[in-house]
Amino acid sequence: VQLQASGGGLVQAGGSLRLSCATSGGTSSRYGMGWFRQAPGKEREFVAADTWSGDMTRYADSVQGRFTFSRDNAKNTVYLQMNSLKPEDTAVYFCAARLNVGLGYRVGHYDYWGQGTLVTVSS
Repeated sequence: VQLQASGGGLVQAGGSLRLSCATSGGTSSRYGMGWFRQAPGKEREFVAADTWSGDMTRYADSVQGRFTFSRDNAKNTVYLQMNSLKPEDTAVYFCAARLNVGLGYRVGHYDYWGQGTLVTVSS
């Protein structure tokens, strides 16, 4: 399975971006999907994820109410809508896929990773 994240860029604080993650070599509906981010000098951290069935979604406390995870299985793509962005949201954002049917919220829960897309939020 290959994952391709896109949609990052430079945005002012308070602005919005939508990240996309396209899967190939597999069907996104068979995987639980997640978004993580890594800021310079910091560890990769959980942002949002859902189960393969889409019946459960979880968010990090730091993004709850501002970010929205969604998926379009017909397009084998998942999205992360990011609103009310803050400078502390600046990071490289990664999408990931897991084969287990449960919801994953740790780096070690995921089997496949995309290459990351950079989000920079200016103050």
